[in-house]
Amino acid sequence: MKKNILSVNNLSIAFGANQVIHNISFNLKENEILGIVGESGSGKSVSSLAILGLLPKKISKIVSGSILFHGEDLTQLSSKAFQKIRGKKIAMIFQEPMSSLNPSMTCGKQVQEILLQHTDLSKKEAANETLALFEKVKLPDVEITYSKYPHEISGGQKQRVMIAMAIACKPDVLIADEPTTALDVTVQKEIIKLLKDLQAETQMSIIFITHDLSLISEIANHVLVMFRGNLVEEGLVSTIFKNPQHNYTKALINSRPSLDVRLKTLPTIQDFLDNTISKTIVTDADRKENHAKIYAKKPLLEVINVEKEYFSSSGWFKKPTSFKAVNNVSFKLYEGETLGLVGESGCGKSTLGNAILQLDKATAGQILYNGIDITKLKKTDIRKLRKDIQIIFQDPYSSLNPRIPVGEAIMEPMIVHNLFSNNKERKAKVIEILNRVGLSEDYFNRYPHEFSGGQRQRIGIARTIALQPKLIVCDESVSALDISVQAQVLNLLNELKEDFGFTYIFISHDLAVVKYMSDQLLVMNKGKIEELDDADVIYKTPKKEYTKKLIEAIPKGI
Repeated sequence: MKKNILSVNNLSIAFGANQVIHNISFNLKENEILGIVGESGSGKSVSSLAILGLLPKKISKIVSGSILFHGEDLTQLSSKAFQKIRGKKIAMIFQEPMSSLNPSMTCGKQVQEILLQHTDLSKKEAANETLALFEKVKLPDVEITYSKYPHEISGGQKQRVMIAMAIACKPDVLIADEPTTALDVTVQKEIIKLLKDLQAETQMSIIFITHDLSLISEIANHVLVMFRGNLVEEGLVSTIFKNPQHNYTKALINSRPSLDVRLKTLPTIQDFLDNTISKTIVTDADRKENHAKIYAKKPLLEVINVEKEYFSSSGWFKKPTSFKAVNNVSFKLYEGETLGLVGESGCGKSTLGNAILQLDKATAGQILYNGIDITKLKKTDIRKLRKDIQIIFQDPYSSLNPRIPVGEAIMEPMIVHNLFSNNKERKAKVIEILNRVGLSEDYFNRYPHEFSGGQRQRIGIARTIALQPKLIVCDESVSALDISVQAQVLNLLNELKEDFGFTYIFISHDLAVVKYMSDQLLVMNKGKIEELDDADVIYKTPKKEYTKKLIEAIPKGI
Protein backbone atom coordinates (compact mmCIF):
# COMPACT_ATOMS: atom_id res chain seq x y z
CA MET A 1 0.00 0.00 0.00
CA LYS A 2 1.29 3.47 -0.99
CA LYS A 3 2.27 5.88 1.76
CA ASN A 4 0.82 9.39 2.04
CA ILE A 5 3.46 11.93 1.04
CA LEU A 6 1.21 14.94 1.74
CA SER A 7 -1.81 15.15 4.04
CA VAL A 8 -4.14 18.15 4.24
CA ASN A 9 -6.26 17.91 7.39
CA ASN A 10 -9.34 20.07 8.17
CA LEU A 11 -7.81 23.08 6.41
CA SER A 12 -9.71 26.40 6.61
CA ILE A 13 -8.39 29.64 5.08
CA ALA A 14 -9.76 33.18 5.39
CA PHE A 15 -9.08 36.44 3.57
CA GLY A 16 -9.92 39.05 6.18
CA ALA A 17 -13.33 38.16 7.60
CA ASN A 18 -14.22 36.09 4.52
CA GLN A 19 -13.56 32.36 4.86
CA VAL A 20 -12.74 30.92 1.43
CA ILE A 21 -11.71 27.34 2.31
CA HIS A 22 -13.96 25.34 4.61
CA ASN A 23 -12.45 22.44 6.53
CA ILE A 24 -11.04 20.42 3.60
CA SER A 25 -9.05 17.19 3.97
CA PHE A 26 -7.27 15.04 1.39
CA ASN A 27 -4.14 12.89 0.95
CA LEU A 28 -1.60 12.72 -1.84
CA LYS A 29 0.11 9.34 -2.06
CA GLU A 30 3.61 8.51 -3.27
CA ASN A 31 3.88 8.08 -7.05
CA GLU A 32 0.30 9.33 -7.63
CA ILE A 33 -1.35 11.91 -9.89
CA LEU A 34 -4.22 13.53 -8.00
CA GLY A 35 -6.66 15.78 -9.87
CA ILE A 36 -8.36 18.75 -8.22
CA VAL A 37 -11.22 20.14 -10.29
CA GLY A 38 -13.43 23.19 -9.84
CA GLU A 39 -14.12 26.60 -11.31
CA SER A 40 -12.64 30.00 -10.52
CA GLY A 41 -13.37 30.82 -6.90
CA SER A 42 -13.76 27.18 -5.83
CA GLY A 43 -10.58 27.39 -3.73
CA LYS A 44 -8.38 24.94 -5.62
CA SER A 45 -5.52 27.38 -6.31
CA VAL A 46 -5.71 28.95 -2.81
CA SER A 47 -5.29 25.46 -1.30
CA SER A 48 -2.21 24.81 -3.45
CA LEU A 49 -0.67 28.18 -2.54
CA ALA A 50 -1.15 27.26 1.14
CA ILE A 51 0.83 24.05 0.55
CA LEU A 52 3.71 26.13 -0.82
CA GLY A 53 3.44 28.81 1.88
CA LEU A 54 2.64 31.42 -0.77
CA LEU A 55 -0.57 32.87 0.66
CA PRO A 56 -0.36 36.69 0.97
CA LYS A 57 0.55 37.13 4.64
CA LYS A 58 -1.07 40.52 5.30
CA ILE A 59 -4.54 39.68 4.01
CA SER A 60 -4.88 35.92 4.52
CA LYS A 61 -4.55 33.41 7.33
CA ILE A 62 -4.91 29.71 7.94
CA VAL A 63 -7.80 29.57 10.40
CA SER A 64 -7.44 25.89 11.26
CA GLY A 65 -5.95 22.60 10.12
CA SER A 66 -2.56 21.21 9.16
CA ILE A 67 -0.59 20.37 6.00
CA LEU A 68 1.76 17.46 6.68
CA PHE A 69 4.63 16.85 4.22
CA HIS A 70 6.68 13.77 5.16
CA GLY A 71 5.09 14.18 8.61
CA GLU A 72 6.20 17.82 9.06
CA ASP A 73 3.46 20.48 9.44
CA LEU A 74 4.09 23.09 6.72
CA THR A 75 1.73 25.59 8.36
CA GLN A 76 4.22 25.96 11.24
CA LEU A 77 7.32 26.65 9.09
CA SER A 78 9.10 29.99 8.97
CA SER A 79 9.68 31.76 5.63
CA LYS A 80 13.36 30.80 5.74
CA ALA A 81 12.58 27.11 6.35
CA PHE A 82 10.10 27.18 3.43
CA GLN A 83 12.82 28.38 1.05
CA LYS A 84 14.62 25.05 1.43
CA ILE A 85 11.44 23.13 0.48
CA ARG A 86 9.90 25.39 -2.17
CA GLY A 87 11.30 24.57 -5.61
CA LYS A 88 13.42 21.70 -4.29
CA LYS A 89 10.98 19.34 -2.53
CA ILE A 90 7.65 20.85 -3.68
CA ALA A 91 7.54 22.66 -7.03
CA MET A 92 4.78 24.38 -8.97
CA ILE A 93 3.88 25.00 -12.61
CA PHE A 94 1.73 28.11 -12.81
CA GLN A 95 -1.21 28.74 -15.14
CA GLU A 96 0.25 31.65 -17.10
CA PRO A 97 3.89 31.03 -18.10
CA MET A 98 4.33 34.49 -19.63
CA SER A 99 3.68 36.24 -16.33
CA SER A 100 5.57 33.58 -14.34
CA LEU A 101 8.77 33.77 -16.39
CA ASN A 102 11.13 36.74 -16.04
CA PRO A 103 10.95 38.66 -19.36
CA SER A 104 14.45 40.14 -18.84
CA MET A 105 16.23 36.76 -18.49
CA THR A 106 16.83 34.11 -21.12
CA CYS A 107 14.93 30.84 -20.68
CA GLY A 108 18.13 28.89 -19.98
CA LYS A 109 19.36 31.29 -17.29
CA GLN A 110 16.03 31.07 -15.44
CA VAL A 111 16.25 27.28 -15.12
CA GLN A 112 19.97 27.45 -14.35
CA GLU A 113 19.23 29.88 -11.50
CA ILE A 114 16.99 27.29 -9.77
CA LEU A 115 19.77 24.69 -9.96
CA LEU A 116 22.38 27.09 -8.58
CA GLN A 117 20.03 28.03 -5.74
CA HIS A 118 19.16 24.49 -4.61
CA THR A 119 22.11 22.28 -5.64
CA ASP A 120 25.92 22.24 -5.40
CA LEU A 121 26.38 22.30 -9.20
CA SER A 122 28.88 24.70 -10.75
CA LYS A 123 27.70 27.24 -13.36
CA LYS A 124 28.88 25.03 -16.23
CA GLU A 125 27.30 21.89 -14.72
CA ALA A 126 24.03 23.79 -14.12
CA ALA A 127 24.05 25.00 -17.75
CA ASN A 128 24.58 21.42 -19.02
CA GLU A 129 21.85 20.13 -16.70
CA THR A 130 19.50 22.84 -18.05
CA LEU A 131 20.15 21.68 -21.63
CA ALA A 132 19.44 18.09 -20.53
CA LEU A 133 16.18 19.24 -18.92
CA PHE A 134 15.20 21.07 -22.12
CA GLU A 135 15.82 17.80 -24.01
CA LYS A 136 13.68 15.95 -21.46
CA VAL A 137 10.71 18.31 -21.89
CA LYS A 138 11.14 18.02 -25.69
CA LEU A 139 11.97 21.64 -26.49
CA PRO A 140 13.26 22.14 -30.06
CA ASP A 141 16.89 23.23 -30.68
CA VAL A 142 17.73 23.27 -26.98
CA GLU A 143 20.86 25.41 -27.30
CA ILE A 144 18.98 28.08 -29.27
CA THR A 145 16.01 27.96 -26.85
CA TYR A 146 18.47 28.31 -23.94
CA SER A 147 19.49 31.74 -25.30
CA LYS A 148 15.99 32.94 -26.19
CA TYR A 149 13.83 35.24 -24.06
CA PRO A 150 10.28 34.15 -23.11
CA HIS A 151 8.63 36.45 -25.69
CA GLU A 152 10.58 34.75 -28.49
CA ILE A 153 9.01 31.31 -28.01
CA SER A 154 5.45 29.96 -28.34
CA GLY A 155 2.96 29.44 -25.49
CA GLY A 156 3.49 25.66 -25.50
CA GLN A 157 7.29 26.10 -25.42
CA LYS A 158 7.01 28.59 -22.52
CA GLN A 159 5.00 26.01 -20.61
CA ARG A 160 7.72 23.42 -21.27
CA VAL A 161 10.35 25.82 -19.88
CA MET A 162 8.18 26.18 -16.76
CA ILE A 163 7.98 22.38 -16.46
CA ALA A 164 11.78 22.10 -16.85
CA MET A 165 12.16 24.67 -14.07
CA ALA A 166 9.70 22.81 -11.82
CA ILE A 167 11.34 19.38 -12.23
CA ALA A 168 14.95 20.70 -12.17
CA CYS A 169 15.55 19.66 -8.54
CA LYS A 170 13.64 16.38 -8.83
CA PRO A 171 10.88 17.40 -6.37
CA ASP A 172 8.82 14.87 -4.42
CA VAL A 173 5.62 16.82 -5.21
CA LEU A 174 4.75 18.82 -8.33
CA ILE A 175 1.69 21.09 -8.30
CA ALA A 176 0.44 21.88 -11.81
CA ASP A 177 -2.07 24.75 -11.61
CA GLU A 178 -4.14 24.94 -14.83
CA PRO A 179 -0.96 24.31 -16.89
CA THR A 180 -2.81 23.84 -20.21
CA THR A 181 -5.77 26.26 -19.99
CA ALA A 182 -4.80 28.68 -22.77
CA LEU A 183 -3.07 26.11 -25.00
CA ASP A 184 -4.25 24.48 -28.23
CA VAL A 185 -5.83 21.04 -27.84
CA THR A 186 -2.88 19.41 -29.62
CA VAL A 187 -0.29 21.23 -27.46
CA GLN A 188 -2.44 20.45 -24.40
CA LYS A 189 -2.32 16.76 -25.30
CA GLU A 190 1.49 16.94 -25.66
CA ILE A 191 1.88 18.64 -22.24
CA ILE A 192 -0.40 16.04 -20.58
CA LYS A 193 1.64 13.19 -22.14
CA LEU A 194 4.88 14.90 -21.09
CA LEU A 195 3.74 15.22 -17.46
CA LYS A 196 2.59 11.59 -17.39
CA ASP A 197 5.90 10.39 -18.86
CA LEU A 198 7.93 12.51 -16.41
CA GLN A 199 5.87 11.21 -13.50
CA ALA A 200 6.36 7.60 -14.59
CA GLU A 201 10.11 8.18 -14.96
CA THR A 202 10.76 10.13 -11.75
CA GLN A 203 8.01 8.57 -9.54
CA MET A 204 7.13 12.05 -8.21
CA SER A 205 3.60 12.80 -7.01
CA ILE A 206 1.57 15.37 -8.97
CA ILE A 207 -1.41 17.52 -7.97
CA PHE A 208 -3.06 18.53 -11.27
CA ILE A 209 -5.49 21.45 -10.93
CA THR A 210 -8.01 22.33 -13.64
CA HIS A 211 -11.63 23.38 -14.26
CA ASP A 212 -12.01 20.72 -16.97
CA LEU A 213 -13.11 17.28 -15.71
CA SER A 214 -12.59 15.71 -19.16
CA LEU A 215 -8.95 16.79 -19.01
CA ILE A 216 -8.55 15.24 -15.53
CA SER A 217 -9.63 11.90 -17.00
CA GLU A 218 -6.63 12.04 -19.36
CA ILE A 219 -4.03 12.31 -16.58
CA ALA A 220 -5.29 11.45 -13.06
CA ASN A 221 -6.61 8.31 -11.36
CA HIS A 222 -8.04 9.99 -8.29
CA VAL A 223 -9.96 13.29 -8.30
CA LEU A 224 -11.28 15.84 -5.80
CA VAL A 225 -14.16 18.16 -6.80
CA MET A 226 -14.22 21.59 -5.13
CA PHE A 227 -17.11 24.04 -5.06
CA ARG A 228 -17.21 27.37 -3.18
CA GLY A 229 -14.34 26.41 -0.88
CA ASN A 230 -15.79 22.98 -0.02
CA LEU A 231 -14.72 19.51 -1.04
CA VAL A 232 -17.99 18.15 -2.47
CA GLU A 233 -16.88 14.86 -4.01
CA GLU A 234 -13.83 12.63 -4.28
CA GLY A 235 -13.01 9.24 -5.70
CA LEU A 236 -11.59 7.41 -8.69
CA VAL A 237 -11.95 9.36 -11.94
CA SER A 238 -13.71 6.38 -13.59
CA THR A 239 -16.27 6.19 -10.75
CA ILE A 240 -16.99 9.92 -10.72
CA PHE A 241 -17.42 10.05 -14.50
CA LYS A 242 -19.77 7.07 -14.59
CA ASN A 243 -21.70 7.86 -11.43
CA PRO A 244 -21.32 11.47 -10.20
CA GLN A 245 -23.15 12.08 -6.91
CA HIS A 246 -23.10 15.85 -6.47
CA ASN A 247 -25.09 18.11 -8.81
CA TYR A 248 -22.03 20.35 -9.22
CA THR A 249 -19.98 17.40 -10.53
CA LYS A 250 -22.81 16.50 -12.91
CA ALA A 251 -22.81 20.10 -14.12
CA LEU A 252 -19.03 20.11 -14.73
CA ILE A 253 -19.33 16.95 -16.83
CA ASN A 254 -22.34 18.17 -18.85
CA SER A 255 -21.75 21.93 -19.31
CA ARG A 256 -19.18 21.30 -22.02
CA PRO A 257 -20.72 20.99 -25.51
CA SER A 258 -21.35 17.36 -26.41
CA LEU A 259 -19.65 16.08 -29.54
CA ASP A 260 -22.56 13.77 -30.34
CA VAL A 261 -25.74 15.73 -29.53
CA ARG A 262 -26.37 19.46 -30.14
CA LEU A 263 -28.54 20.87 -27.36
CA LYS A 264 -30.36 24.10 -28.19
CA THR A 265 -29.27 25.51 -24.80
CA LEU A 266 -26.19 24.30 -22.94
CA PRO A 267 -26.88 23.46 -19.27
CA THR A 268 -25.11 25.71 -16.73
CA ILE A 269 -24.13 24.99 -13.12
CA GLN A 270 -27.22 26.88 -11.94
CA ASP A 271 -29.47 24.75 -14.18
CA PHE A 272 -28.19 21.61 -12.43
CA LEU A 273 -28.47 23.11 -8.96
CA ASP A 274 -32.03 24.37 -9.69
CA ASN A 275 -33.02 21.34 -11.81
CA THR A 276 -33.99 23.55 -14.76
CA ILE A 277 -32.14 21.72 -17.54
CA SER A 278 -33.52 22.15 -21.05
CA LYS A 279 -33.19 18.95 -23.10
CA THR A 280 -34.34 20.42 -26.43
CA ILE A 281 -32.11 19.10 -29.22
CA VAL A 282 -31.28 20.75 -32.54
CA THR A 283 -31.96 17.90 -34.97
CA ASP A 284 -30.32 17.35 -38.37
CA ALA A 285 -33.66 18.30 -39.94
CA ASP A 286 -33.69 21.61 -37.99
CA ARG A 287 -30.18 22.39 -39.20
CA LYS A 288 -31.05 21.49 -42.78
CA GLU A 289 -34.10 23.77 -42.75
CA ASN A 290 -32.12 26.65 -41.21
CA HIS A 291 -29.26 26.21 -43.69
CA ALA A 292 -31.69 26.23 -46.65
CA LYS A 293 -32.84 29.73 -45.53
CA ILE A 294 -29.32 31.04 -44.84
CA TYR A 295 -27.70 29.84 -48.08
CA ALA A 296 -30.57 30.99 -50.31
CA LYS A 297 -29.43 34.62 -49.76
CA LYS A 298 -26.53 36.49 -51.30
CA PRO A 299 -23.24 36.25 -49.35
CA LEU A 300 -22.74 39.01 -46.78
CA LEU A 301 -18.94 38.60 -47.00
CA GLU A 302 -16.73 37.12 -49.71
CA VAL A 303 -13.05 36.49 -49.03
CA ILE A 304 -11.26 35.93 -52.37
CA ASN A 305 -7.64 34.72 -52.59
CA VAL A 306 -6.61 36.71 -49.52
CA GLU A 307 -2.97 36.71 -48.46
CA LYS A 308 -1.13 38.35 -45.61
CA GLU A 309 2.64 38.39 -45.84
CA TYR A 310 5.07 39.62 -43.20
CA PHE A 311 8.69 40.58 -43.77
CA SER A 312 11.49 40.45 -41.23
CA SER A 313 14.99 41.82 -41.64
CA SER A 314 17.64 39.46 -40.27
CA GLY A 315 20.49 41.95 -40.22
CA TRP A 316 22.22 44.85 -41.97
CA PHE A 317 23.41 42.97 -45.05
CA LYS A 318 20.94 40.12 -45.24
CA LYS A 319 17.86 40.03 -47.44
CA PRO A 320 14.54 40.37 -45.59
CA THR A 321 12.76 37.03 -45.20
CA SER A 322 9.04 36.73 -45.89
CA PHE A 323 6.37 34.67 -44.16
CA LYS A 324 2.80 34.15 -45.37
CA ALA A 325 0.55 34.07 -42.31
CA VAL A 326 -2.52 33.80 -44.58
CA ASN A 327 -2.00 32.08 -47.91
CA ASN A 328 -4.60 32.25 -50.72
CA VAL A 329 -7.73 31.89 -48.55
CA SER A 330 -11.22 32.05 -50.11
CA PHE A 331 -14.68 31.51 -48.58
CA LYS A 332 -18.20 32.99 -48.43
CA LEU A 333 -20.14 34.01 -45.32
CA TYR A 334 -23.93 34.38 -45.35
CA GLU A 335 -26.23 36.56 -43.26
CA GLY A 336 -27.35 34.73 -40.10
CA GLU A 337 -24.57 32.14 -40.39
CA THR A 338 -21.92 31.20 -37.83
CA LEU A 339 -18.70 30.25 -39.58
CA GLY A 340 -16.30 28.41 -37.27
CA LEU A 341 -12.61 29.10 -37.84
CA VAL A 342 -10.40 26.54 -36.13
CA GLY A 343 -6.71 25.66 -36.02
CA GLU A 344 -3.67 25.71 -33.77
CA SER A 345 -1.86 28.86 -32.64
CA GLY A 346 0.04 30.34 -35.56
CA CYS A 347 -2.27 28.85 -38.23
CA GLY A 348 -3.36 32.33 -39.34
CA LYS A 349 -6.95 32.41 -38.03
CA SER A 350 -6.60 35.62 -35.98
CA THR A 351 -4.57 37.27 -38.77
CA LEU A 352 -7.40 36.46 -41.18
CA GLY A 353 -9.92 37.91 -38.68
CA ASN A 354 -7.84 41.11 -38.41
CA ALA A 355 -7.68 41.41 -42.21
CA ILE A 356 -11.51 41.14 -42.42
CA LEU A 357 -11.80 43.79 -39.70
CA GLN A 358 -9.31 46.00 -41.58
CA LEU A 359 -7.13 46.14 -38.48
CA ASP A 360 -4.25 44.64 -40.46
CA LYS A 361 -4.43 45.10 -44.23
CA ALA A 362 -4.28 42.05 -46.50
CA THR A 363 -1.25 41.91 -48.80
CA ALA A 364 -3.26 40.47 -51.71
CA GLY A 365 -6.81 39.42 -52.62
CA GLN A 366 -10.27 40.91 -52.16
CA ILE A 367 -12.65 41.11 -49.19
CA LEU A 368 -16.17 41.96 -50.40
CA TYR A 369 -18.68 43.14 -47.80
CA ASN A 370 -22.16 43.54 -49.35
CA GLY A 371 -20.42 43.44 -52.74
CA ILE A 372 -17.93 46.26 -51.96
CA ASP A 373 -14.19 45.54 -51.75
CA ILE A 374 -13.37 46.88 -48.28
CA THR A 375 -9.60 46.51 -48.82
CA LYS A 376 -9.80 49.58 -51.10
CA LEU A 377 -11.81 51.83 -48.74
CA LYS A 378 -10.51 55.19 -47.50
CA LYS A 379 -9.97 55.75 -43.76
CA THR A 380 -13.24 57.67 -43.35
CA ASP A 381 -15.20 54.85 -45.03
CA ILE A 382 -13.44 52.23 -42.88
CA ARG A 383 -14.52 54.20 -39.80
CA LYS A 384 -18.16 53.95 -40.97
CA LEU A 385 -17.66 50.23 -41.65
CA ARG A 386 -16.61 49.71 -38.00
CA LYS A 387 -20.27 50.08 -37.02
CA ASP A 388 -21.19 47.06 -39.17
CA ILE A 389 -18.22 44.77 -38.43
CA GLN A 390 -17.27 44.37 -34.77
CA ILE A 391 -15.07 42.11 -32.65
CA ILE A 392 -15.37 40.38 -29.26
CA PHE A 393 -11.84 39.92 -27.91
CA GLN A 394 -10.35 36.94 -26.06
CA ASP A 395 -9.38 38.93 -22.97
CA PRO A 396 -12.18 41.32 -21.95
CA TYR A 397 -10.09 42.82 -19.14
CA SER A 398 -7.34 44.19 -21.39
CA SER A 399 -9.89 45.40 -23.97
CA LEU A 400 -11.74 47.53 -21.39
CA ASN A 401 -10.29 50.78 -20.04
CA PRO A 402 -9.75 50.19 -16.27
CA ARG A 403 -10.40 53.88 -15.52
CA ILE A 404 -13.80 54.12 -17.23
CA PRO A 405 -17.01 52.73 -15.64
CA VAL A 406 -18.47 49.97 -17.80
CA GLY A 407 -21.63 51.95 -18.62
CA GLU A 408 -19.54 54.73 -20.15
CA ALA A 409 -17.37 52.18 -21.97
CA ILE A 410 -20.50 50.75 -23.65
CA MET A 411 -21.79 54.27 -24.46
CA GLU A 412 -18.48 55.39 -25.98
CA PRO A 413 -18.87 53.70 -29.43
CA MET A 414 -22.48 55.00 -29.60
CA ILE A 415 -21.15 58.56 -29.23
CA VAL A 416 -18.39 57.97 -31.83
CA HIS A 417 -20.94 56.73 -34.39
CA ASN A 418 -23.61 59.33 -33.49
CA LEU A 419 -26.21 56.80 -32.41
CA PHE A 420 -29.25 58.27 -30.63
CA SER A 421 -29.91 61.97 -30.00
CA ASN A 422 -28.33 62.45 -26.58
CA ASN A 423 -26.62 60.74 -23.64
CA LYS A 424 -29.90 60.22 -21.80
CA GLU A 425 -31.18 58.05 -24.66
CA ARG A 426 -27.82 56.30 -24.91
CA LYS A 427 -27.80 55.51 -21.20
CA ALA A 428 -31.31 54.04 -21.43
CA LYS A 429 -30.13 51.86 -24.33
CA VAL A 430 -27.00 50.75 -22.40
CA ILE A 431 -29.14 49.69 -19.43
CA GLU A 432 -31.38 47.74 -21.81
CA ILE A 433 -28.30 46.03 -23.31
CA LEU A 434 -26.83 45.27 -19.86
CA ASN A 435 -30.10 43.58 -18.92
CA ARG A 436 -30.04 41.69 -22.22
CA VAL A 437 -26.61 40.20 -21.48
CA GLY A 438 -27.65 39.20 -17.95
CA LEU A 439 -26.24 42.18 -15.99
CA SER A 440 -28.26 44.65 -13.95
CA GLU A 441 -28.59 48.44 -14.11
CA ASP A 442 -26.58 48.66 -10.85
CA TYR A 443 -23.44 47.71 -12.79
CA PHE A 444 -23.50 50.86 -14.96
CA ASN A 445 -21.14 52.86 -12.68
CA ARG A 446 -18.84 50.00 -11.69
CA TYR A 447 -15.28 49.55 -13.00
CA PRO A 448 -13.93 46.49 -14.90
CA HIS A 449 -11.85 45.20 -11.94
CA GLU A 450 -15.06 44.77 -9.90
CA PHE A 451 -16.32 41.98 -12.19
CA SER A 452 -15.52 38.29 -12.67
CA GLY A 453 -14.08 37.00 -15.95
CA GLY A 454 -17.48 35.83 -17.18
CA GLN A 455 -19.13 39.16 -16.31
CA ARG A 456 -16.34 41.07 -18.09
CA GLN A 457 -16.91 38.96 -21.19
CA ARG A 458 -20.62 39.89 -21.03
CA ILE A 459 -19.60 43.57 -20.83
CA GLY A 460 -17.37 43.05 -23.90
CA ILE A 461 -20.36 41.52 -25.72
CA ALA A 462 -22.60 44.41 -24.58
CA ARG A 463 -20.08 46.93 -25.95
CA THR A 464 -19.98 45.08 -29.27
CA ILE A 465 -23.76 44.81 -29.74
CA ALA A 466 -24.31 48.46 -28.71
CA LEU A 467 -23.59 49.42 -32.31
CA GLN A 468 -26.07 46.85 -33.68
CA PRO A 469 -23.47 45.40 -36.08
CA LYS A 470 -24.22 42.97 -38.89
CA LEU A 471 -21.07 40.85 -38.56
CA ILE A 472 -19.21 39.98 -35.34
CA VAL A 473 -15.79 38.33 -35.18
CA CYS A 474 -15.52 36.33 -31.91
CA ASP A 475 -11.76 35.85 -31.47
CA GLU A 476 -11.17 33.13 -28.84
CA SER A 477 -13.89 34.89 -26.84
CA VAL A 478 -14.61 31.96 -24.49
CA SER A 479 -11.22 30.19 -24.30
CA ALA A 480 -10.18 31.62 -20.92
CA LEU A 481 -13.56 31.05 -19.19
CA ASP A 482 -14.65 28.34 -16.77
CA ILE A 483 -16.76 25.62 -18.38
CA SER A 484 -20.12 26.72 -16.95
CA VAL A 485 -19.39 30.42 -17.62
CA GLN A 486 -18.40 29.37 -21.13
CA ALA A 487 -21.79 27.64 -21.45
CA GLN A 488 -23.57 30.86 -20.34
CA VAL A 489 -21.65 33.00 -22.87
CA LEU A 490 -22.22 30.53 -25.74
CA ASN A 491 -25.95 30.44 -24.92
CA LEU A 492 -25.99 34.26 -24.86
CA LEU A 493 -24.25 34.51 -28.26
CA ASN A 494 -26.80 32.11 -29.77
CA GLU A 495 -29.74 34.00 -28.24
CA LEU A 496 -28.42 37.34 -29.55
CA LYS A 497 -27.94 35.81 -32.99
CA GLU A 498 -31.57 34.70 -32.98
CA ASP A 499 -32.90 38.03 -31.65
CA PHE A 500 -30.80 40.42 -33.74
CA GLY A 501 -29.90 38.34 -36.80
CA PHE A 502 -26.14 38.59 -36.17
CA THR A 503 -23.61 36.81 -38.37
CA TYR A 504 -20.57 35.37 -36.58
CA ILE A 505 -17.06 34.34 -37.48
CA PHE A 506 -16.24 32.20 -34.44
CA ILE A 507 -12.48 31.76 -34.02
CA SER A 508 -11.21 29.17 -31.53
CA HIS A 509 -8.68 26.38 -31.04
CA ASP A 510 -11.35 24.34 -29.19
CA LEU A 511 -12.98 22.13 -31.80
CA ALA A 512 -15.76 20.94 -29.44
CA VAL A 513 -16.96 24.53 -28.89
CA VAL A 514 -16.58 25.49 -32.57
CA LYS A 515 -18.52 22.41 -33.71
CA TYR A 516 -21.36 23.26 -31.31
CA MET A 517 -21.59 26.90 -32.45
CA SER A 518 -20.99 26.60 -36.19
CA ASP A 519 -22.98 26.05 -39.35
CA GLN A 520 -19.91 25.75 -41.58
CA LEU A 521 -16.44 24.94 -40.30
CA LEU A 522 -13.19 26.21 -41.80
CA VAL A 523 -10.03 24.40 -40.65
CA MET A 524 -6.79 26.37 -41.09
CA ASN A 525 -3.22 25.09 -41.00
CA LYS A 526 -0.07 27.12 -41.74
CA GLY A 527 -2.04 29.93 -43.36
CA LYS A 528 -4.05 27.74 -45.72
CA ILE A 529 -7.53 26.17 -45.65
CA GLU A 530 -7.33 22.46 -44.90
CA GLU A 531 -11.08 21.78 -44.98
CA LEU A 532 -14.31 23.74 -45.41
CA ASP A 533 -17.68 22.03 -44.98
CA ASP A 534 -20.67 21.63 -42.66
CA ALA A 535 -19.38 21.48 -39.06
CA ASP A 536 -21.04 18.11 -38.35
CA VAL A 537 -19.76 16.59 -41.62
CA ILE A 538 -16.16 17.59 -40.83
CA TYR A 539 -16.38 16.18 -37.30
CA LYS A 540 -17.92 12.87 -38.42
CA THR A 541 -15.81 12.35 -41.56
CA PRO A 542 -12.65 14.51 -41.53
CA LYS A 543 -10.78 14.22 -44.81
CA LYS A 544 -7.38 15.60 -43.81
CA GLU A 545 -4.87 14.15 -41.35
CA TYR A 546 -4.49 17.56 -39.67
CA THR A 547 -8.24 17.73 -38.93
CA LYS A 548 -8.19 14.16 -37.60
CA LYS A 549 -5.32 15.14 -35.28
CA LEU A 550 -7.32 18.12 -33.93
CA ILE A 551 -10.38 15.93 -33.30
CA GLU A 552 -8.34 13.16 -31.63
CA ALA A 553 -6.77 15.72 -29.27
CA ILE A 554 -10.14 16.82 -27.78
CA PRO A 555 -10.39 15.54 -24.16
CA LYS A 556 -13.47 13.31 -24.26
CA GLY A 557 -13.72 12.04 -20.69
CA ILE A 558 -14.28 8.39 -19.92
